Amino acid sequence: MLGNLLTNYEDVAAVILFVIGMGNLLLQSNLVKKIIGLDIMDSAVYLFLASKGYIEGGASPIYVDGIMDASYYINPIPAGLVLTGIVVSVSVSALMMALTICLYREYHTLNLDEIMLKLGKEEM
Repeated sequence: MLGNLLTNYEDVAAVILFVIGMGNLLLQSNLVKKIIGLDIMDSAVYLFLASKGYIEGGASPIYVDGIMDASYYINPIPAGLVLTGIVVSVSVSALMMALTICLYREYHTLNLDEIMLKLGKEEM
């Protein structure tokens, strides 16, 4: 069991990061800390995808030296997915931070519980 954990240390690190991010997302009431938790979860997914796409001893998928065997090359699709995901994640994080700034200007707090209480008072 311990041998499997040591050989798959990238997967273990990805799971630990994902759990940390999920815990942060669920347990924090501060909106900025929730955004950071979501970013940690994104990083865990990217680490997992990148580790699954890597082949030990593989080369870049560029046709060189007449080698046509696909098993010699690293799969480029996980790397492309990770790069695309990073771009989307940065955009989503920027949008969430902009919306958090708007909420702070309106309610003068970043605590989600206090915002919900103020929303309840406004409806009455």
